[in-house]
Amino acid sequence: MTKLSVNINKIATIRNARGGNIPDVREAAIKIQAFGAEGITVHPRPDERHIRYSDVYAIKPIITTEFNIEGNPIDKFMELVLDVCPTQATLVPDGPDAITSNAGWDTIKNKDFLTSICARLREKGIRSSIFVDPVPEMVFGAKECGADRVELYTEAYARLYEEKSPAEAIAPYIEAAKAARQAGLGLNAGHDLSLVNLEYFIRNIPWCDEVSIGHALISDALWLGLEKTIVKYLKQTRCY
Repeated sequence: MTKLSVNINKIATIRNARGGNIPDVREAAIKIQAFGAEGITVHPRPDERHIRYSDVYAIKPIITTEFNIEGNPIDKFMELVLDVCPTQATLVPDGPDAITSNAGWDTIKNKDFLTSICARLREKGIRSSIFVDPVPEMVFGAKECGADRVELYTEAYARLYEEKSPAEAIAPYIEAAKAARQAGLGLNAGHDLSLVNLEYFIRNIPWCDEVSIGHALISDALWLGLEKTIVKYLKQTRCY
C-alpha cells in the first residue's frame, strides 16, 4: 500500500504571512492525521520562511503516524534531525535560496558525503531517503551510499503528463522504480503530484511505498475542504 504523507509547509507559509499562530501548524498536523493521512512531512529551510525549526519540535509529540523531515543535510539540519529523531529523513540537495526543490542528488559524485550522512541517521534509527531524478544510475548510487529508500523527484512527470502524454511522462519513472526494487531500496515519490496525475503514477508503480504531497493538496483543500481532499488523495493511492 502506498502511504500518503502530507507536507504542511504551505500551512506554515499562510501563518507566517500575518504573524501570530493562525493557522496553527501543530493543530493542522493533528487534523490531517485524524482525517486519514499516514504521515506528516516538513521541510525546514535555513531562512525558516515556512516551517520553522521550533515547529518541528512542537509537532513531533503529536505524531501518531510517520514523521518525515526533508531538507539539505547541512549542519543545522542534521542537528535538528538527530535531536528530533523522526521516522524518516529525506535528503534534498536544494540551495538556501531555492524557492522549491528543483533537482535530485548526483549520488555518484556525492557518494562520500551521502554515505556519512546515511550512517549518522542509521545510528539513530532514522530511515534515510535520498531525493533523486528518475535515473537508474542515481538509484543504484543511493544504494551504494547506504540509503534505505530513494524519493523520485516527480516534477518532470507532472509537467510531461499534461504537456505530452501520461505514457511518455511515466516511462523513466518506471525504469527508476524497477532499479530501486532491484537494489532492494524502498521507494518514495514527490513534487507536483496531484489529483490530476497521482492515480496514473500509482497504477504504473504500485510498489511505491510513500508519496509526499503538499502544494497541490493544500491548494485543493481551499475548494474542497481539508478532510475531503485527503480522502480523495487516499483513494488515488489505493487505485490498484
